[in-house]
Amino acid sequence: MRQPDYLRTVQSFVRNELIGNEAELDSLAAAPIPAYQRFAETGLANWWLPKESGGLGLNLEESVRIVSELSYGDAGVAFGLFLPILTTSMISWYGSDELKERYLTPLQADNGFCATMGSEHAAGSELARITTTARRDGETLVLNGEKAFSTNADFGRFLVVVVRAEENPSAFHAVLVPRDTPGITVEKRWDVIGVRASATYQVSLRDCRVPAANLLQGNGLRLLEVGLNASRILIATTALGIARRARDLCMDYAKTKQVKGAPLASNPVFAAKLGQFEMQIDVMLNQCLAAARDYDAIAERPDAAEEFLRAGTLKSALTTKMFCGQTGWQIVSAASEMFGGVGYTHESIISKLLRDVRYVSIVEGGDDVLRDLMFARYVVPVSKRS
Repeated sequence: MRQPDYLRTVQSFVRNELIGNEAELDSLAAAPIPAYQRFAETGLANWWLPKESGGLGLNLEESVRIVSELSYGDAGVAFGLFLPILTTSMISWYGSDELKERYLTPLQADNGFCATMGSEHAAGSELARITTTARRDGETLVLNGEKAFSTNADFGRFLVVVVRAEENPSAFHAVLVPRDTPGITVEKRWDVIGVRASATYQVSLRDCRVPAANLLQGNGLRLLEVGLNASRILIATTALGIARRARDLCMDYAKTKQVKGAPLASNPVFAAKLGQFEMQIDVMLNQCLAAARDYDAIAERPDAAEEFLRAGTLKSALTTKMFCGQTGWQIVSAASEMFGGVGYTHESIISKLLRDVRYVSIVEGGDDVLRDLMFARYVVPVSKRS
């Protein structure tokens, strides 16, 4: 599809399937929700998968434009649809040709989902403290542990699990585990505050046996860092879509709301706020696109896998997620005030947007975690890093 074609397709999907269905999408309905299947019918499911796996091969800059439109309609739907990029990118860069053929090609053909399992309750943001292990047993790996937060895990076709090597606790691996592997148990689905059209689970693994060939190549924590670059940029982009929706809701409200006998739209204080929103939204868009171009510049290199490993966490991915999460919150919080008391009720969509945008500064590393990472990786001189 040419760019105008796929964007028009996404915009039509948002108008027909998401706008106006906020109550359904905010209900924590059984997952995967029907909207996911209807999106698959557009031909855009897993739009980033490479052409050699049967995908469209759209790059991250194009993905930013898609996710901005999807999250304008519903950030939870957007999150559920794009988050498999975290899993598939690790397999694309560091899985064997056999793994890519066996798992990525059918994923695209069936419009399927997949998930990554890294976080644990006790470890929190310190992934080097994870306790889930993999033990070598001949040509088999045996996995044991519990993972705290994994979106799409229950209905994903396969999982990439970050584990500690039982025989060498200082070594970490990323292992592809088919979802139907015996020993995988979904302990619960989290009752999240926002992005409720997505589905996040706590999952346990008990003597899960998979072929040793399912091991991805490289340090598991480093591979997770690489995968998080793309998903963090797209999570940031959902704040952009939410902010755009909040701006437009304010404009619609201002046409009918009267203040001192005149429409709110003619009020100079309102105009100043909306002018501020527009400036912030424009910077958010430019930041998301710039970060995506940084990622794409590496992805297009013949040595992309090696360069991503060398780079690890991209600075632009960190700054974009932090900036857009904080700026999106500022915009939607200010927008909610314009609606007065109604803006603090479930009667107004703006309250849903406020809950939805909050997740951007929490998932895949809260802002304080990312600030610390930014300091350690990009502020402390190389000669003084531990």
